[in-house]
Amino acid sequence: MKLYFPFVQVAGIKSSEEIKLLLEFENLYFGFPFSLDYHTEDISIDYGKDLIEKFNIHEKSILITYLNTAEEIIEKLNFLGINKVQIHSEIDLSELIKLNSNKEISIIKSLIVKKDNLSELMKNIEIQAPYVDAFITDTYDEETGAKGATGKTHDWNISKLIIDNSIKPVILAGGLNPENVLKALEFCNPAGVDSHTGLEDEIGHKDYHKVKLFYDISMNYMQLR
Repeated sequence: MKLYFPFVQVAGIKSSEEIKLLLEFENLYFGFPFSLDYHTEDISIDYGKDLIEKFNIHEKSILITYLNTAEEIIEKLNFLGINKVQIHSEIDLSELIKLNSNKEISIIKSLIVKKDNLSELMKNIEIQAPYVDAFITDTYDEETGAKGATGKTHDWNISKLIIDNSIKPVILAGGLNPENVLKALEFCNPAGVDSHTGLEDEIGHKDYHKVKLFYDISMNYMQLR
C-alpha cells in the first residue's frame, strides 16, 4: 500500500504501551528510527520487529534511517516486514533510482533545512521527485550537526516555498507539537505533519493527550481545507 494523505506520523516508537495508546488513531503512521547518524537508537531493531509483528502494524510503520544504499535499506525493510522508508541520508541518485525500482516500497526523502540552502533543496526536489513518493522537511542543528530529529523548528518560509513548488507531497517536521502545529499548518499548508519529542512527557514517553490533540488538530485542518 502506498502512502495515504493527509499524513500524520508519530516518530520514535519505544514500547508496546506506546503503540497501545496510539492504535485508536486510524490513519496514524508509526515511525521507527534505525541505523541512525548523530542520534542513538531508542530500541533495538529486533524489538522494533517484534512490536510491528505483535500489533500487526506493518502497513502503518515507517523505517526512519540514515542508510544510503538501496541494498541496506531493502535489507532493513525486509527484516522489519514493512515497505515504507524515510531517508535522512544524502543518498546518491543512483541508489534512490535503484530503491524506487522496487514498486512495493514507498519512499519519503528528507529535505534538511539550513539557514542558506534553499537553492540546494529546490535542486534536490527537481532531481529526486521522479523517484520518491513524498518529501519531508526537517531541521538542521548547527550546534550538533544533527540532520533532523532535533526537536527544533526551522524557518517555515523555506518549507512553504518547498511545499508550493514541489510536484510531490511534502510533510512538515521539526519541533512540531500540539501548541504550534495549527500555526504551522495554516502557514505552510503541508500534505502531512510529523512529530517526535514534541509528543513526549518529561521522561520521554509518548503522552496520549498530546498525541490526541496533535492528531485531531492536524487531521481536522487537513481534511477541511
